[in-house]
Amino acid sequence: MMGVTGAGKTTIGQALADALGVAYADADAFHSETNVAKMSAGEPLDDDDREPWLREIGAWLAARGATGGVVSCSALKRSYRDALCAQAPGVWFLYLSGPADVAAARVGDREGHFMPVSLVAAQYAALEPLGDGEPGLTVDFVAPAERIVEQAMGVLAPTEREVV
Repeated sequence: MMGVTGAGKTTIGQALADALGVAYADADAFHSETNVAKMSAGEPLDDDDREPWLREIGAWLAARGATGGVVSCSALKRSYRDALCAQAPGVWFLYLSGPADVAAARVGDREGHFMPVSLVAAQYAALEPLGDGEPGLTVDFVAPAERIVEQAMGVLAPTEREVV
């Protein structure tokens, strides 16, 4: 699962993992306390902040290479996705794409999450959509979660079981 905050990565990621019968992890759980504090203060993370976080997520995926797994991770830049693929070569990306106003409204409606609405624009500014040659599928995050999971299941081959 990849996309900006508020795209529905957690909801859809868990549903897809359930449909595939594989482990699920939310990348938020891999953030350091320093990263969480920085984002809570309304400061976007930079590449240096994200590097150890991406390394942890890549290791989680690599450890599930034989059994599969789904992780929700913003993976905003191609270089981040390349880093994940380098650690876990079977990674396939489900890119949840959609309008910034919907993502901002969803983030504003969340309770108890460290990510403020003010960082939605920063995530869209940093976002590099899936490009040519990247393994994955782009879907509209405004669609019902069940439909998104059906779309992903229709594309995933049995060997492509590590989904970001």
